[in-house]
Amino acid sequence: MKKLVMMLMILTAIIGYGNKTFAQGEAAVPFLLLAPDSRAGGIGESGSGLADNSAAIFWNPAGIAFLTGSEVGFTHSNWLPQFNLDIFYDYATYRQYIEDISGSVTASVTYMNYGEFVRTSSNSPDPIGKFRSFDAAFTVGYATKLSNDWGLGVNFRLIHSQLSDQPTEAEQGTGVATTVSFDIAAMWRPESLYVPLVGEIGNKFSVGVNISNIGPKIYYIDQAQADPIPQNFRLGFAARIFEDEYNSLTYTLDFSKLLVDKGISKTDTGLSGEETDTVSTTTKRKDFYEALFTAWADQSFGEEIRDIVTSMGLEYWYGVPGDFMFALRAGMFYEDPSFGNRKFATLGAGIRYDLYGFDFSYLTTDLFKDGENHPLNNTLRFTLMIGWGSQPQKTFGLPRGI
Repeated sequence: MKKLVMMLMILTAIIGYGNKTFAQGEAAVPFLLLAPDSRAGGIGESGSGLADNSAAIFWNPAGIAFLTGSEVGFTHSNWLPQFNLDIFYDYATYRQYIEDISGSVTASVTYMNYGEFVRTSSNSPDPIGKFRSFDAAFTVGYATKLSNDWGLGVNFRLIHSQLSDQPTEAEQGTGVATTVSFDIAAMWRPESLYVPLVGEIGNKFSVGVNISNIGPKIYYIDQAQADPIPQNFRLGFAARIFEDEYNSLTYTLDFSKLLVDKGISKTDTGLSGEETDTVSTTTKRKDFYEALFTAWADQSFGEEIRDIVTSMGLEYWYGVPGDFMFALRAGMFYEDPSFGNRKFATLGAGIRYDLYGFDFSYLTTDLFKDGENHPLNNTLRFTLMIGWGSQPQKTFGLPRGI
């Protein structure tokens, strides 16, 4: 079962489930939580309040309601570079505004490749075959304006996970599973908003909410061993804190929380954040529609607060919309030590010229005491974008019509 142990180590390292031990793993297919694009990756993996390009399909599909024209995007990243493994992540997006339906249709493909593995027998280390492991998701969606200030977005997603293409000897079933999920999101981006002592901030401020991966559990062997998918809540803010003819500076702030039943039973001793050696195998985990509500109160109030992930960033643009522009980005990501302990800084840059755009981001954990040799350290993402047909307009976020 060496291949299974290695796969579990990889999946755990991707998301960094952390120090707290529950009766079962929190969620399956964790690749659905990976920040997919380089732009948001450069601002601390915060994007649900900004959400003004095709990557908003992940961060907040309601943000696309405020966009016109068409856009495609492609992102590639070698994952867990510290391990020197053949693991990579690809993400492709498309959006198209259609006037007849007063909104945009969207689509994305997410692909996580875990590389090639050698199959062996439990009785001998000699190879008996090879197999490739991967996770993939295909998403389609729709976004529209409810009013000048409000946008709504919905996604439907097909999820396929192939950890092993056939069972090992006496094992039942295979390491292949398929399920579905959907997202629902809203965005408030006021055209006019006066704040005392601050002034008019219309088109300079937005708030986004997104609940993603709402759907049934996924299972590889039998339904009794099913695990929830990573149902996730995001609340994001974005504010344009400076702008003139050639320059702009935007601040983003995101909060996120996993809404799954953690499988804690009465026999567990880890109810207050402690590790536990006592595990119940009889606890039935709540379904997704129950966890949407119960996951907010299945721990103490203090633990619920600490279970929230915080990320933030700054994005600076210089240039002329419709001609040439470049951006510099920086951000921070923080997760409580008892609930994952991911802490890292991000840097990024981007350019826009005519129809084309290019972004990259860099993730480093070296600024933190326990960051040396962290598996996420030195992660790079690269994104190519092509956008056309946008109507020039003054909106929040990246100046349009370029």
